[in-house]
Order: sequence, then structure tokens, then C-alpha cells
Amino acid sequence: MNKILKYDLISLITYALIATFGIINIYSSSYTESFTSIFDYRTLVGKQLTFLVVSLISGLIIIFTKSKFFDNIASLVYFLSLILLISLFFFGVERGGAKSWYILGPISFQPSEFAKLCTALFLAKFLSIIQTDLNKTRDIIFVGAIIFVPIILITLQPDPGSALVFLAFIFPILREGLDLRFFYFGIIILSILILTLIFNFFISSVILSSIFLIIILYRRRKRIRLNFIKSSISLLFLVSISFSTNYLFENILEQRHRDRINLILGKEVDDKGIGYNINQSKIAISNGGLFGTGFLEGTQTKGDFVPRQHTDYIFSTIGEEWGFMGTFSTILLFSILITRIASRAEKQPIHFRRIYCLSFSSLLFIHFFINIGMSIGLVPSVGIPLPFISYGGSSLLIFSIMFFIYLNFDSSRLKED
Repeated sequence: MNKILKYDLISLITYALIATFGIINIYSSSYTESFTSIFDYRTLVGKQLTFLVVSLISGLIIIFTKSKFFDNIASLVYFLSLILLISLFFFGVERGGAKSWYILGPISFQPSEFAKLCTALFLAKFLSIIQTDLNKTRDIIFVGAIIFVPIILITLQPDPGSALVFLAFIFPILREGLDLRFFYFGIIILSILILTLIFNFFISSVILSSIFLIIILYRRRKRIRLNFIKSSISLLFLVSISFSTNYLFENILEQRHRDRINLILGKEVDDKGIGYNINQSKIAISNGGLFGTGFLEGTQTKGDFVPRQHTDYIFSTIGEEWGFMGTFSTILLFSILITRIASRAEKQPIHFRRIYCLSFSSLLFIHFFINIGMSIGLVPSVGIPLPFISYGGSSLLIFSIMFFIYLNFDSSRLKED
């Protein structure tokens, strides 16, 4: 009994509830009259159950593995994940417009999911080696390379949605000492990109110049010394970002990605075309009311009006059949899991374990935020699954492995206290 109590039971129970709820909603969103058994591997729910069993077996092995093992293999698996991403360009199979999959008989595997785990481990290893604030240029460059190499490889597939998730690693990096000015600078660049896409280069440049002028006047009034050369270089850099935005938007992203971004920015209104998925998802969620239409009773779900409802838009099934209570419970469970992992990570005495756990909680948060944002029309539809709930063997297996590594690290901490 004492051996069981050393594990984070609250997180384990939360994981079990979320994964079980995922199976229920995959069954509902893919149900047809021809269904014979949920254990039939030919059905979506049968495949998901199989991967859940594999995930649990893998979890049992992981929690009894020496925690030092994951530190030792971090470098190896990271470079293996890069090789798998590069090999996609030669041996990958295209799905949904992106060459992101390997197909091995009845099994399909998405290496970008594996890369999330490997990047979290390798980032944790590097930061634990330097064990200092990120104040050296070479360390910052190396950390940036660890994150941006997989981002570039995944974007080139092209799968910018999966690449976007890797920006979650900014949170553990900030926790480990990266100057907040880098974060603020990133926010400024993102704001410029959005401003340029909404308006144009000329208007965004005028806004930037106005802000720059206000800062100069404010600092002079306060008699704060201003490094004019550095500020001018920064302004020129930001203006160049604005100038290149439209070119990158038109030549790097595919038309489907451009349409989805324009839809969210309000530059397009197309409820029957590119905006159909989001519109139908919002209709399904609104149909649910307070308590939902009931299990297998959702008209949008049963009518198959929401495309990819068992994957990217599974939250609409929850909203329609389980109502506000179902969506609130889902959000609550994820909030408990994410905050608990992050809070217990702060108690880790070993850098490697702490950084990994913070990376895992950040990845969970980004997936959770983007997927639900997609379903209710707050962010573009970028094909991000809801962890442990959306259909997808690669996603379920990798996130489960990441979760059980967290349990291993947390239990190791308790044994050392």
C-alpha cells in the first residue's frame, strides 16, 4: 500500500478520468448502427482502446524504471527524433496535405508527437547541465536551436499547427532564467505580424514609429537615458519583420492555412467553406445547453455535420452531448492535471526532472488551449488534438509516456525527501 501511495494519485486518477472520457466520446462521435463491439480493432474506438492498453503497459514499465535512465537517453532520442522527421521527406506518407506520417501495415505513426517528448527530455538535460541562468549568448543560441530545429522540420512538411506547439517550451526556459525581455520581444513581433495581416505594412509601420516616438518623449521627460542606436536598430528590425510578413504569409503557408488565419482575423466570412468546421462545432456546442442532449443523442454528432469530430473537434461532441457541465468538467480536469504537475515540479530538487515536468505541463496547456480555442472559434483550425481525449494512437501513446515519466520523477522525489 505504501508503494502505491508514493505516486501522485490525484494526477493518476485525473489521467484515468480524462482517458476514459476520451474513449466514451470517440465511441459516440464515430458510432454507427453497424457497430458490433468496442473491442473490434477495425473501429476507431477499438483502435484507441488498443493504444490505451499499450500506453498503460508502457506506463507500468516506465514507473518502475530508474529515473536516471531518462537522463542518459535524452540526447540519443532527441537526435533519433530529428532523423525520423528528416526521413519523412523521403519515406513519409501524406495525409491532409502534410507529409507527416509513417505507415507500417495497420499502424500509422506521427514522429512530430515523438519529437515533443524527445525535445522535452533533451532541453531538460541541457539546461540541467549548465545549471545557471540563461545569460550567455551561446547558451541561448543552443536552447533556441534545440527548439527551432524540430519546428522548422515540421513546418516544412507542412504542418505548422504541430510546429506551433513547440513554442510551449518558452515557459520552462523563462522559469530557468531567460531574460523576460526576450518574451516581451516575442510578443511584440507577434503583435506586428497580426497588425500587418489585419491592415498593411504602411499602417503597422506608422504604429511602430508612433510607439517609438512616445517612448523617446516619455524617457526624456523622466530623464531616463536612452540608447538611441540600439533603439533605432530595434525599430528597423521590427519594421523589416512587418515588411516581410506578407511575403512569408503568401509564400510559406499553404492556401488552407492562409484562409483559416484570415477567418479568425475577420478578413473572411465563409461558414460554408473554410469556416464550415468551426461554425458546425460552435453549433454543436450551443445545442448542448446546460446538461447536454445525452449520450449518442447529439443531432450534430449523429448527423456527421462536424468534420474530424473524433479528432480535432471532439470538444464539440462533449459540448453537445454533455452540455456545459461536460465542458466545464473537462476544463476542470485538465486544469487540475496541468497545475498539479507544474506545482509538484517546483518541489523537484533535481534540475533535469523539474525542467522536464514543467515542459510536459506546458505542452499539455498549449494543446488544451489551442484545441478548445479551435472548437469555439478563438484560434485558427490548425489540427491540434485534445490530449488523452482526441482519437489518435501516436498522441495518446506519447502523452501517456510523458505522463508516466512525470509519475516516475515525482515518486523519485518523494523517496529522496
